[in-house]
Amino acid sequence: MIRVQEDFQNRINEIEGYFAFVGNIADGDILLIKKTEDFVPAYSSQEQGDLIRTFKATAFLLLYNLMESTVSNAVEAIFDELSIQNISFDSCRHEIRSVVLGNLKQHNVTDILPVLNHLSIDVVAKTFRKSKIVSGNVDARKIMEVANEYGFAQPSADGASLLTIKSSRNDLAHGSKSFAEVGRDYTVTELQGMKEKVIAYLNVMLTNIAAYITQQHYLSAPGRP
Repeated sequence: MIRVQEDFQNRINEIEGYFAFVGNIADGDILLIKKTEDFVPAYSSQEQGDLIRTFKATAFLLLYNLMESTVSNAVEAIFDELSIQNISFDSCRHEIRSVVLGNLKQHNVTDILPVLNHLSIDVVAKTFRKSKIVSGNVDARKIMEVANEYGFAQPSADGASLLTIKSSRNDLAHGSKSFAEVGRDYTVTELQGMKEKVIAYLNVMLTNIAAYITQQHYLSAPGRP
């Protein structure tokens, strides 16, 4: 779980640097100039406005990437723990058993059979596929579904911004809207607010999953401390 939290913080640092850069350009604290002695602006006022809108739209891609990677990495950490502790299928809580059986169904029998040497243990960790956790569909509702699916506590923070971020990211990814269109709809201040809320929400989620792992809530009730 430490690796997940470190990756989370590294991505936050990248996002904070990007937001600071965009904010400084939008406020005029940083000027984009040509490499000449006369400090000639690199772009016209119209061109710079278009560029700032593109920068703002790109912020949604960074924030969504933070959301999806954090959820995927956190769930992977659960399965890493199950593997490290050699937790058997019968020892898992009901929710985990359901997840494992669902994972198993996604595999071709011929491909998975050679790695299931100790069935009750190997079936738990070796059927896991990180790519199947979420894919372009992360928002607060999805995270609550994942929480219910695995049995960890749902985040109690405000998650409304996650839907806005997901929708804007999908508009860009699917070509429904241009970068200029998406960037035009939000101010840098509004984006800053969404950034703070999504970071707070994901922090709560990570705290809940860390407790879930530490307190072995992935075990069936009799085996939990």
